[in-house]
Amino acid sequence: MEDRAKMTGSSLSAGRFIVLAILLTLSIINVPSVECATSVGFYSSSCPNVETIVRQRMEAHFSSDPTIAAGILRMFFHDCFVTGCDASLLLDSSAGRPTEKDAGPNQSVRGYEVIDDIKAAVEEACPGVVSCADIMAFATRDSVSLAGGPNYPVGGGRLDSFTSRITDANILPSPTFTVGQATQSFASQGLSQDDMVALLGAHTIGFTHCDLFSDRLFDFQGTGQSDPSMSPSLVSRLSGVCPSGGGGSIAVALDQGTRDVFDSSFYTQLTQGNGILQLDQELNEDPSTAGSVSSFTDQGTFFSAFVQSITKLGDLNIKQSPAQGQIRLQCGRANPPGTQFPPRKPPVSASPPPTNPIPTPRSFPPSTPSPSSRPPVPRPTPRPQPIPRPPVPHPFRPHRPRPIFIPFPIWERQQHRRRPIKRIVKPSRKPSRKFSKRFTKKPTKKFVPKKHSRRTQRSTKIIFWH
Repeated sequence: MEDRAKMTGSSLSAGRFIVLAILLTLSIINVPSVECATSVGFYSSSCPNVETIVRQRMEAHFSSDPTIAAGILRMFFHDCFVTGCDASLLLDSSAGRPTEKDAGPNQSVRGYEVIDDIKAAVEEACPGVVSCADIMAFATRDSVSLAGGPNYPVGGGRLDSFTSRITDANILPSPTFTVGQATQSFASQGLSQDDMVALLGAHTIGFTHCDLFSDRLFDFQGTGQSDPSMSPSLVSRLSGVCPSGGGGSIAVALDQGTRDVFDSSFYTQLTQGNGILQLDQELNEDPSTAGSVSSFTDQGTFFSAFVQSITKLGDLNIKQSPAQGQIRLQCGRANPPGTQFPPRKPPVSASPPPTNPIPTPRSFPPSTPSPSSRPPVPRPTPRPQPIPRPPVPHPFRPHRPRPIFIPFPIWERQQHRRRPIKRIVKPSRKPSRKFSKRFTKKPTKKFVPKKHSRRTQRSTKIIFWH
């Protein structure tokens, strides 16, 4: 008995080990790898202005059409959810080869021309460096930020796929899914149920059409009545907008609170029964997701969860080796087979060697400092030159230029000119007393007349001016 019990216990432990091994193998096979392989600042040396260029182009498109933010965000989700973030959704179909762009769920995806415009601007600055998948990731971040959402860091390093198949888009979740079906669809791509609820919060911006929810208004599940989980006021309001016969291309905002602002109003509307799509409203009705909806009504909690989930989505199944992907020169088509990876820039022609030999720099002994090591000689600071100022006009009369003086002609000026005439007068041998007193030095104490000698009298000359 003891041996049988030991054998039974050992067989049970072996069976448990086999079951755990099978479950681990299935989890490895079915769940894709979501390890973060991108790096923030990937283009800091090869193309440092790429995120600035993407931001500027997105601001230009958003200013002309604010609804483009929802289109870029939906494009990013439809691309990453299928085969990873590899820009396979951007490839155009060729003859006999339809791509993901032609699939039914992607017929209403918009924003291809925006990505092409951004790609052209990036190629002009950094040709053959940035992939279309990274441009789409940067543009999605900027779309969320411009609409009022968080501005989160985005890593780079993704490559673009070589091909795209229309059948790959069949795994996209349908808006008519139940919460259980949607949870299973997200789990197949390595995303949890909390990631699903956070990513569906992107419906806070954007529109849908009446043909996707008209059954909730007029014939829910064949009952001939409206969906009981839908608010009666919303049913009456939308019944006058959407046709009762089904179909219709009339656009209706997914967020009945703030349709163009990225905030937590979407979850608040779900708690009030104002969800438009069936899957959105069931998030609040299902017990497994109702708690997340209630917590995401707080905007800070929603932003934190959304950044974590959108970053996780952007790192799904990315391609990084040349055998897996390439850097497309145009996002709509793959590069020709002969294109190098990555495309190299045209080589710079080498300049011819100089004809004159370059002199060898003179070496200095260790004790003698070289000219480059000598301290620079301080130069005098140049004195600031005065700024020429215009003449200040008179306060009472306007400023007039001074007239130029034009003199008389030479012949006319000489008539009025009087030239001096010199006359030399020699005194007589015996000058008078009056004349002698005139040329006598003044005495210092007492006047004593003196007689002049003949030499002094003869040498005296008087000049008169006529």
